[in-house]
Amino acid sequence: MASDADLVLRSCVPNPVDYRVHKCILAAASPFFAHMFELPQPRDECMGEPSAPIVDVSENARTLEMLLRCVYPVPKPTIDTFEDLAAVLEAASKYDLISAIDHLRTLLVAPRFVDADPVRAYAIACRFDLEAEARVVSRATLRVRVLDAPLSEDLRHISAFAYHRLLALHSQRAAAAQELLIVPDTVKCMMCNGTHYGAFYPPRWWKDYEARARKELATCPTSDVIFSMAFLNESARAGCERCAGSILDAHWFLQKLRQSIDELPDTV
Repeated sequence: MASDADLVLRSCVPNPVDYRVHKCILAAASPFFAHMFELPQPRDECMGEPSAPIVDVSENARTLEMLLRCVYPVPKPTIDTFEDLAAVLEAASKYDLISAIDHLRTLLVAPRFVDADPVRAYAIACRFDLEAEARVVSRATLRVRVLDAPLSEDLRHISAFAYHRLLALHSQRAAAAQELLIVPDTVKCMMCNGTHYGAFYPPRWWKDYEARARKELATCPTSDVIFSMAFLNESARAGCERCAGSILDAHWFLQKLRQSIDELPDTV
């Protein structure tokens, strides 16, 4: 990468590329390289001048260049795919490049990865023992059906414990959220509900809402869908002609219910 470099990193075959780098930068960034450079190094003489030693690495040119850009004081590389992120993170972990790992950890929880496939992002976090990132990403997985998520190669590298922990989060939160679906007798519709023989009968819109909310929470235990206008509108249509007004009057209850669901444990 520089003419005054004192080391050459050569990417793997079949298309090896040489990257001229500085030992001092790599040693400062990585205990792995610092220890390696303390070992006696062979020196090849050419025209009376010592040549920069060549170190063959197993990474391809694309991965190696992105990795070095994470270390050098140059603009950070653009990493937009899970494949590139996992490859560079694997190399950074292999060579103990702490600053590069810190940068990649930040990328992993960025919206472009978490929103695209939170289950895959969780798998990568677990693969590289990034516990803090795994917790952050696990919260995002609550918005999707984990068992319906795309099957990615990254799932090959995580333990059954890590995957079971994610499924347990979904299951436990779903059960807890469903238990909160209890309507008080103060939520009424002027037309379709009331008290008969001392028993409270909820409005028709609530019966529809509760059934669909339970089904939704069973797979995606968050408040995002069940409190959306579209979801509530369906329940209003399923009720009587006064149920829409009843839903509006019950805004205080729905707000409290949503808050209670949002306060449930939401990370592994």
